Amino acid sequence: MMNFSQNIQINIPLLQDKGVLLYVKREDLLHPFISGNKFRKLKYNIQEAKNQKKDCLLTFGGAYSNHILATAAAGKEFGFKTVGVIRGEELGIDLEKNFDKNPTLKQAHQFGMEFLFVSRAEYQQKNETDFLASLLNKYPNCYILPEGGTNSLAIKGCEEILSETDKDFTHVCCALGTGGTVTGIINSSAAKQNILVFPSLKGSWIADEINSLKPNKQNWKVISEYHFGGYGKVSEELITFINQFKKDTNILLDPIYTGKMLFGILDLIKNNHFKKESKILAIHTGGLQGIAGMNLLLKQKNKTIINE
Repeated sequence: MMNFSQNIQINIPLLQDKGVLLYVKREDLLHPFISGNKFRKLKYNIQEAKNQKKDCLLTFGGAYSNHILATAAAGKEFGFKTVGVIRGEELGIDLEKNFDKNPTLKQAHQFGMEFLFVSRAEYQQKNETDFLASLLNKYPNCYILPEGGTNSLAIKGCEEILSETDKDFTHVCCALGTGGTVTGIINSSAAKQNILVFPSLKGSWIADEINSLKPNKQNWKVISEYHFGGYGKVSEELITFINQFKKDTNILLDPIYTGKMLFGILDLIKNNHFKKESKILAIHTGGLQGIAGMNLLLKQKNKTIINE
């Protein structure tokens, strides 16, 4: 597996017109399945699971979770059994039929992951001591990873996304799910850099969530206008943008995180948010596996799909 990623300069007329430089850090190329921030989040957690002599990784997620698939792939690659606690007990009723509708669960299953489907009410207990104790009773030698993979070891891994050569960027942009990736980037950024956070979710709690992870600087700002209705929500405008960006740059974006972030960055550039000669680095955090599932949903609605 690679331990580094490439920065690719984007060349489109808007950037030349505005006198702004934009690069994309291709973290999505780190690994075919454990890609982007999932590679970073799992790195030290897998080391710790080995140190504790655990033989199983157990984690939580929704039916299309990047983290679920990455954990399953990591288990197969590094010799762990894997268990996914999946939100939605109805998904387990006819699993083979659901595999046809859900490429994420199908691939995770092919990597050997065992699923435990729970009700949404049960899933809300995923951080509670009694619920975790019941899981450890059922799977006694499991190393438990939180939903989305964010913990202190995940943040440590995400601190390695930025390298010394990235310190000359004036702005670093990152999409946000659980906050761990962004916190790692803040911790390893230069104090003079501006970290722009693009949430994929709606909510005024996002800044509080980042602060709860205790980033070591306050050089960051939440840009909350580009969530397109909330987590998992997309629009014709967003899908058209993703397809055009792929055509212009040969870089595929996912519709949940990086597509929304790049849409936002280019919209801000268009509206003169950045000074001339700004040098912007956008972190491509992967998540491309989710496109297949999104396209199935879009086809059902006779909507434009993402061109892979």
